[in-house]
Amino acid sequence: MAAAAASDPAALFATHCASCHGASRTGGTGPALLPESLERLKKAEALKVIGQGRPATQMLPFADRLSADQIKALADWIYTPVVPAPTWSEADMAASRWLLPDADKLPAKPVFAADPMNLFLVVETGDHHVSVLDGDKLEPIHRFQSRYALHGGPKFTKDGRYVFFASRDGWVTKYDLWNLKTVGEIRAGLNTRNVAVSADGEWVMVANYLPRTLVLLSAKDLSVRRIYPVTDATGKQSSRVSAVYTAAPRHSFVVALKDVPEAWEIRYDKNAPEVWEGLVHDYRMREGNPLPGQFTPRRIKLDQVLDDFFFTQDYVNLLGASREATKGQVVNLDVRRKIADLDLSGMPHLGSGITFDWQGKRVMASPNLSSGKVTVIDTDTWKTVATIPTLGPGFFLRSHEKSPYAWVDSMMSPEGRDTLQVIDKRTLEVVAKLRPEPGKTLAHVEFDRYGKYVLASLWEQDGALIVFDAATLKEVKRIPMKKPVGKYNVYNKTTLSEGTSH
Repeated sequence: MAAAAASDPAALFATHCASCHGASRTGGTGPALLPESLERLKKAEALKVIGQGRPATQMLPFADRLSADQIKALADWIYTPVVPAPTWSEADMAASRWLLPDADKLPAKPVFAADPMNLFLVVETGDHHVSVLDGDKLEPIHRFQSRYALHGGPKFTKDGRYVFFASRDGWVTKYDLWNLKTVGEIRAGLNTRNVAVSADGEWVMVANYLPRTLVLLSAKDLSVRRIYPVTDATGKQSSRVSAVYTAAPRHSFVVALKDVPEAWEIRYDKNAPEVWEGLVHDYRMREGNPLPGQFTPRRIKLDQVLDDFFFTQDYVNLLGASREATKGQVVNLDVRRKIADLDLSGMPHLGSGITFDWQGKRVMASPNLSSGKVTVIDTDTWKTVATIPTLGPGFFLRSHEKSPYAWVDSMMSPEGRDTLQVIDKRTLEVVAKLRPEPGKTLAHVEFDRYGKYVLASLWEQDGALIVFDAATLKEVKRIPMKKPVGKYNVYNKTTLSEGTSH
């Protein structure tokens, strides 16, 4: 075995890695090591992790046991697809499910004194924990371990009690925020994009890259209620799922497909109208055999695939774009077709868009992942009304109904990653540049429920939340954190604030 392991990366993996990462690289006590799971980890970083380990985790260093060539061979191998592609069945999901005994007997009121609607959840990737922060006192009140590589943002029930997390490895965690306890988990896929929670709090939809499925779960007990193989209308071409979001006023989930130019709307209310679909007839002709309205996808054919999308505040239209497209699309969910093009060059990050009123018009604004700009679009005419220069490509844009300012980062820029830019929503101009820690990444802001404070992530291993006064833009305090990434205010998320992503 030792001789084989010296030259065969599969043997190296079996000897040194399979016990934690799974014999098929699909994960175990350690994360999955599949190309889909590693898409954001550069090869150089993977080499470093294998050789030096990862602090504050069970990942040990292997430089004392493996040569540089062996480490490189192993790193190259884990970035190659598993053939045949691994599967994850309903039986696999059921076997992974865990529920806290007597969770239904936990108190139906918070066990802490803080305002439960002004809590922040802070995802700390430095050591894979989540901190619960009192938004009034700006102090942590609890901290708990999370799954590796949470992705897509936590999603809350309307009352703010339960929150659902998804990890890239497909784990869905249900957490009781009032009792500060994890109450259930299930692995719903092998590589997951995000989850959405229905407005009535009864359903959770899971969007997967691998396998290429949507999974409908009961929010109460995380049992699997339906698995959707994601294909085009012919059933011949499968697709990864770019994202799923809840359209609360429509009582539906809206889904974007990564490899097929379609969006789906899936109604979850029991009185949803029947669905008329078919390969030959137009759904508007009401020909053929109708399908039940609840949980049946309504397909919307598009010109291009969508990598992410954004809803107008009334949830009638979605604005979406692919990473490669030179234009975005406006899709009307009522008439089920594209109604306009958007002038969006570069790589707009519409999933991080916001809306606000400007000169009597309702506009939306989006940062850009490849260009230093924020694009502002009139949501009546769908025309670009302003392009605001920034210090470089950014990922997040945030505001609040009670603030005249929008905040954007330039975290994708080597030169601008340490600076937050503050945009005046009245003039559409950058009016301040905040650089509290030169050379260190500063990103992802979130307002408290009142629009009084802005919290930004100092995106470093020994990082912090930097709290700013939202009116004066002055720093108020710092709260130490382990590489904090996203932070999510319960009130803003559950009330669908115009200043934050949904």
